[in-house]
Amino acid sequence: MLSAKYATFWIKQIVWYGLGIFIAYIMMTFGNKFLYNNAYILYIIGVILLFLVLFLGKDVNNARCWFVIPYIGSFQPSEFMKIFLIILLSRMINDFNENYIQPTVKEEFIFLIKVLILVGIPSVLTFIEPDTGAVIIYLIITFVMLFVGGLRKRWFIILFLICAILVGGLIALYKFNSDLFINIFGTSLLYRMDRIFNWSDSSGMQLENSLSAIGSAGLLGHGFNNVPIYFPEMQTDFIFAVYTSCFGLLGAMFLLGLIIFFDYSLISMVNKTTNIADKYAIGGIIAVLLFQQIQNIGMTIGLLPIMGITLPFISYGGSSLLSYMLLLGMVFNISNESLRFTN
Repeated sequence: MLSAKYATFWIKQIVWYGLGIFIAYIMMTFGNKFLYNNAYILYIIGVILLFLVLFLGKDVNNARCWFVIPYIGSFQPSEFMKIFLIILLSRMINDFNENYIQPTVKEEFIFLIKVLILVGIPSVLTFIEPDTGAVIIYLIITFVMLFVGGLRKRWFIILFLICAILVGGLIALYKFNSDLFINIFGTSLLYRMDRIFNWSDSSGMQLENSLSAIGSAGLLGHGFNNVPIYFPEMQTDFIFAVYTSCFGLLGAMFLLGLIIFFDYSLISMVNKTTNIADKYAIGGIIAVLLFQQIQNIGMTIGLLPIMGITLPFISYGGSSLLSYMLLLGMVFNISNESLRFTN
């Protein structure tokens, strides 16, 4: 049985769902064109919030990622920065492709530098909080949307090689000279590296208890609101383990079926929309959802490193849920445009 701490979470989650549906409806009255036209304003707002949270945010588990709003709850700017980046990159890529029908290598290079600077600013601010999971999502959004935007493939090879060299050097320094690693990057990054390598050794209380909760569930689970094993962040990062513990293998298969159906519907929408900026936006939205779904479920069953990644629409949390409802508002706008074109 879950403790009294979680007794009111479902009520709060319903409230957030209601607010999210209302916001998505409001977005449908403005349309995605309004968002693209104000992309830079939204981006600046997001960066300012990420900057302010470093000084005015509340420390939770050695991370300063949240503003606390009295009587309402916490607010996490990095969740909404994902949306602002999708909107910004959709406009930037669309404008670039309209202005340069057959861009030269130099023109693409200059454009790529602009993109990396604009993505790098919130990435650095978010990394300092620290929220490594959100930074990875920013980079995945950028990579996928640039790929969908038709950038020359050589740039992706170059970016991949640069990332491989940087990550390889970081791992080598961590493994062979931890003192120098701490002097350069501090203990915060060391802790995050420890979590990754603890995963590779299949150790850690969170992972062990998550695997026990899932493994003991059987075909039908322990029943609603009945999780016999405790582990931290069970309502957010480890919600899939909680769900599977309650509803078993059949419940997990049902949830995975819904997720696959939803993702397939988004992918099929790409070919239906005629708005190029919307195509780029759908690419970013799919990238966010697929990564978080795979990462969240994978880390609960020991296949991927443990990060602060929530399961979209399922994990508890107002900021996370509202951010995805905003994405749904964009999807509804795209779907309505597709229906109008078809009719």
